[in-house]
Amino acid sequence: MMQRLQRIVRLIPVVAVLVAGSALADGATGKHYAGVGSIDVAFTPADRIDRLIIGEIDASRYEVMVLAYSFTDRAIARALIRARQRGARVKVVADREQARLLPQNVLADLAAAGVDVWLDGNFQAAHNKVIVIDADAPSATTITGSYNFTYAAQRGNAENVIVLRDNPPVARAYRDNWARLKARATPWADTARQ
Repeated sequence: MMQRLQRIVRLIPVVAVLVAGSALADGATGKHYAGVGSIDVAFTPADRIDRLIIGEIDASRYEVMVLAYSFTDRAIARALIRARQRGARVKVVADREQARLLPQNVLADLAAAGVDVWLDGNFQAAHNKVIVIDADAPSATTITGSYNFTYAAQRGNAENVIVLRDNPPVARAYRDNWARLKARATPWADTARQ
């Protein structure tokens, strides 16, 4: 009985993959990409996700694109500003309501340092937490997960992040999504005058 149960449990991931694959084949939306490169995962509060993110931004060379729901972590903001000062294009799209509700957000600091910032108010929540680094380079990196770029996410919450390195097609897919969201967002300068 136990061996039979173990065989069934081992088959569950295979069945899940087959079902997911057939859903995509049957016209469900989404894209499939090869699993290449390296993958890191981290979980708060035990892992220092903030330091992991800062290290990835500090290694950027050309471009850093951010989708943020809440953004209050000044150390991550400073890493983005350093990337901008090194000559990387740094652009942020953040949730408009969170920007309005969190007076401690770092968006004004980023904009003042020359980072392009937009606010997305087109959804109930612009709930993405994504950083795309050097999407056109072989070393392209995509960071995503539940982790907001906040002190609370690091110190008080149970959060997760996944870092996908050396996978340009995935990074470009996330960058393309960033561009679609930015196209309908409001520039920070326009919202600061309101």
